[in-house]
Amino acid sequence: MATVKFTFEDKSIDPKTVENVPADISILEVTEENDIHLNHNCGEVCACSTCHIYVHKGEDALEEISDKEEDFIDRAINPRIESRLGCQAVIIDEDAVIEVEIPDQKQIIGHEH
Repeated sequence: MATVKFTFEDKSIDPKTVENVPADISILEVTEENDIHLNHNCGEVCACSTCHIYVHKGEDALEEISDKEEDFIDRAINPRIESRLGCQAVIIDEDAVIEVEIPDQKQIIGHEH
């Protein structure tokens, strides 16, 4: 089972580690199942950029980024080379250790879990 370590651009939120994460679920699903705030508007269909995240470690343990996802990342606030969409970042390695930073959600208008 994978481990996902979350840090936050908003430093008032403490880091959180989620262990025993099964493969074949997205980072967005991990946040929803573990009470971690990550906005999402489109229903996990890669049609917006509100679930934008930064993957600092473990990118190889996630499904490869698609052209469509790259297009929507370009619309996100402050995209970087390590940017992904949480709804599209599906874990494919059950032994992975993944480190994710969640951008400041106060800048994003969107639904939360």
